[in-house]
Amino acid sequence: MCTALKYNSNDFFFGRTLDNDCSYKEEIVITPRRRKLCFREMGTIPAHNAIIGVAYVVDGTPLYYDACNDKGLAMAGLNFVGNAAFYKPQCGKDNVATFEFIPWVLCQCSTVEQAKQLLGRINIIDTPFSDSLPASELHWMIADKHSAIVVECEKDGMHVYDNELGVLTNNPPFPTQKFCLNNYMSLSPKPIAVGFSDKVGFDRYSRGMGALGLPGDLSSQSRFVRVAFTALNSPVCSDCEHSVSQFFHILGTVDQTRGSCVMDNGHCETTIYTTCYDADKGVLYYTSYDNRQITAVDMNKVNLDGTALVRYLMIKGEHILMQN
Repeated sequence: MCTALKYNSNDFFFGRTLDNDCSYKEEIVITPRRRKLCFREMGTIPAHNAIIGVAYVVDGTPLYYDACNDKGLAMAGLNFVGNAAFYKPQCGKDNVATFEFIPWVLCQCSTVEQAKQLLGRINIIDTPFSDSLPASELHWMIADKHSAIVVECEKDGMHVYDNELGVLTNNPPFPTQKFCLNNYMSLSPKPIAVGFSDKVGFDRYSRGMGALGLPGDLSSQSRFVRVAFTALNSPVCSDCEHSVSQFFHILGTVDQTRGSCVMDNGHCETTIYTTCYDADKGVLYYTSYDNRQITAVDMNKVNLDGTALVRYLMIKGEHILMQN
């Protein structure tokens, strides 16, 4: 289970948590502009936007979980199990497999509006990457500095929703997630107002009581509400470092701690990594479960006009600064 966030401050920031019970040896991967992109049904694209993101690399192909391009467009795929449905190839459509969807959009588009135009021709197909890697049940958030959309493929077709909240988790479908915020309209970051009765004397015994009722469990609907509340009430930070710090604090409200979510197989789901893209500058910041120190990879410090993938293993061991 995962949570994605769009956050505007001094720059445009985008990122996500990836929560799972196992890792797939994900890496930070930069696809330069002249790395040939090969698609199962759509041929090849020899020159395109540069892409940086987190991916599982198989036979030289980066299977991106989340990424942004050098034009400031960002994208993430999140689990949508039980609702996602993909299709067979259709004549006259851009037939793109689920594992190709992120590079297909990011390699060609610079804005959400351009992505919307591309989506008008697309048919997301159920072709697996391999016998051991079937099509993942996903939905996606695509965002730039000005707007965000959610793409969901269900049995009745593909739906594209405007997402002014800039938040996405997993199930239920996005319109239902958004509607459920109506149950929390009385929450406030300010001191609680007494509406119960003027005949009872109430003791405001703690700060933060305006948010009483904010859900604290790890379900996808509760994570959606919690991150939306935290992000929408976040002040705009004055510089990049404070913005990055604030971004990680917002997504930190839905971190999954080992032992708090136990699967049927006995494994624990944890927040394997959290990403924060400064999409304006092309810098990817990340933390991992066992490394809370923020690590950064700047795509502009490599040859973006090259042909070879640039790969960085995630730093996952804890790094502790001894002050004395």
